[in-house]
Formats: sequence, structure tokens, C-alpha cells
Amino acid sequence: MPTSDAAGRFAPSPTGELHVGNLRTALLAWLFARSTGRRFLLRMEDLDRVRSGAEAAQLRDLAAVGLDWDGGIVRQSERGDLYLEAINRLRRDGLVYECFCTRREVAEASSAPHAPPGAYPGTCRNLTEEQRAVRRRERPAALRLRAQMPEFTVTDELHGEYTSAVDDLVLLRNDGVPSYNLAVVLDDALQGIDQVVRGDDLLSSAPRQAYLGSLLGAPPVRYAHVPLALNTAGQRLAKRDGAVTLPDLAAAGIDADAARELILGSLGLPGTLDAALAQFDPARIPREPWIFEARKTA
Repeated sequence: MPTSDAAGRFAPSPTGELHVGNLRTALLAWLFARSTGRRFLLRMEDLDRVRSGAEAAQLRDLAAVGLDWDGGIVRQSERGDLYLEAINRLRRDGLVYECFCTRREVAEASSAPHAPPGAYPGTCRNLTEEQRAVRRRERPAALRLRAQMPEFTVTDELHGEYTSAVDDLVLLRNDGVPSYNLAVVLDDALQGIDQVVRGDDLLSSAPRQAYLGSLLGAPPVRYAHVPLALNTAGQRLAKRDGAVTLPDLAAAGIDADAARELILGSLGLPGTLDAALAQFDPARIPREPWIFEARKTA
């Protein structure tokens, strides 16, 4: 059993209102944490692309469906010194190098045969100091991890053992912003988060993040990558699909309580959080995506 310090979390990016798929993942993260005696934490992943008022709207909607959380809200935008300190630790261990590639160059190189999708091919890994000096005059450098193994394995509650390639992921972008991968791994470690529940579109990222965590001395994380909500065309749910957020559903006559009942019903659970928690069993979570038909507003 987890200790009292162990935690799960929900960590949205404040780019807009949450839709029912986001809220479904949040409810699942809460159920996983509370059913295992863990704390449930909220973190705003706001390193970039923040929309004014989005954080307040997201917190409002999470509370509206009945979720509670422990402690204050952690914001990545307030933790830059921690990320830079971690990069410097990796640098002292010889695990950081400068990369001058553009996104297009990386995309074109990683589309070569036998390369994992999006994997960095190591173009700048072994540049000489003279070559780096020339490149610095052309564009600012990003900082990448010098990975020491080709793949890594994680354990997932729904998918079992999952192994995927590890590449030289970005630690600091060339505009000076810490990367998502670094921030999420370090924040989970510093917050005592040992249970990560999130959409299964992120499953392929878990091994590289877990590998980075191992280099930073973080304890292993138990993952649960849950099915997404899709529209009737089988595509990821988005606001353009119609009434998919709580305010739009309310305009269509479905209040927050009814929306929560709808979401929990898609998981085969009763519509109140207390009743859902009493019946929650990870083994019974549907393994297929939830197909959500957006409601028409009045």
C-alpha cells in the first residue's frame, strides 16, 4: 500500500475550457488516487500557450463535477529555477549537449526508415567544439539529454509492461523554456507523485519520461493510461464538435451533476463520487475509447 505521502495528480494545460474527455480523465485520476489512499494533487502545466482565464475556468469545472484536491495548485511557470538546477545536475554528469536542429530538420531526419516516429537521430550529439561554435552564430541552441540506452520499460495498470524507444529528448528549448518532458518528470518526483493517470495517447512517452526520472533519482512511477473520449467520427474530442464543455452542456440542458453522471456512466459506475469510489475497480475500466456525441445547444 502507498504511504501517506504518495500521490496521484491531474495536470492540465490552461489553454482553454476542459471538455468531457478531460473531465473523464480527471475523474479517473481522482478515483485511482482516492481508492489507493493517495493524496490527489492539481498542477497547472503552464510553461507556454496559456489562455487568460483558462486556469480559473478549469478549476471551476473540476469543482463543479465534485472533485476535491489536497494542498495548493502548483504552477510550472513558477518553478523555472528547479528545472534549470536539474539540467545542471545532468550536465555535470555529462548527460547534456547542445542541439541546433530546427523542428523541420528533426522531422525529416526521424522520418527515415527504421527510426521511431519523432525520435531524434542524434545529429548534434557528437559535434566538435569548433562545429558548435559555428552553429551558435547561426541560431541559439536547445539542450538535449544524452541518453545512455535505446529503450526503457514501464509498468502500466491497464497495459502491463510497456517498452518503447528512448531518444535524446529536449531538456531546454532554444527559447530558454524548459521542455514538457523535463518539467513533468521533475514535478512528479518533487511532489511525491508515484501514480500517473492520463490519456493513452501519452503511453508512448512514458518510457522516455521514466528513464529521465531514473537519471534524476526519482522513484518509479505506476502509470495508468486510460482511453480517450472521441467524437462520432472516431477523432479526438474537441470544442469544434459542439457542446462538449460544461458551460455548453448547461446551455443544452445538461448541468454539471448530469454531466458527471454521464461521464461516470461511461465507466460503468454510479453517478455520485462516493458511490463511484465504493465500486471503483481498475480492472473493470473500459479499454475502448468513449464515443461521445456532442449535444446541440438550445
